[in-house]
Amino acid sequence: MKLVFVYVTAGSRKEARTIGRALVTSRLAACVNLSGPIRSIYRWKGTMCEDAEWALIAKTRASKVAALVRKVKALHSYEVPCVVALPILKGNPRFMRWVVEETA
Repeated sequence: MKLVFVYVTAGSRKEARTIGRALVTSRLAACVNLSGPIRSIYRWKGTMCEDAEWALIAKTRASKVAALVRKVKALHSYEVPCVVALPILKGNPRFMRWVVEETA
């Protein structure tokens, strides 16, 4: 079973928590870590921006990514939220089994 980390950014702690809880409640993620505030520097619609954001890292099955992206987009305040999946190549077998069990 292929597992991934899904990295998401959110505009506030409240939004990050809402998204994280929804992902775990719906079994789209076994766990979501929230970290922040972080400082993001980016260009949006031709303008340089620098804002405080919160980072989320969700642990899930690769097969759940499409549904997870839809859930994040439905709950997110951004027009184009960052939601990217990164493969987990190796890890603690017991932890990886737990992720599979919690996303069943």
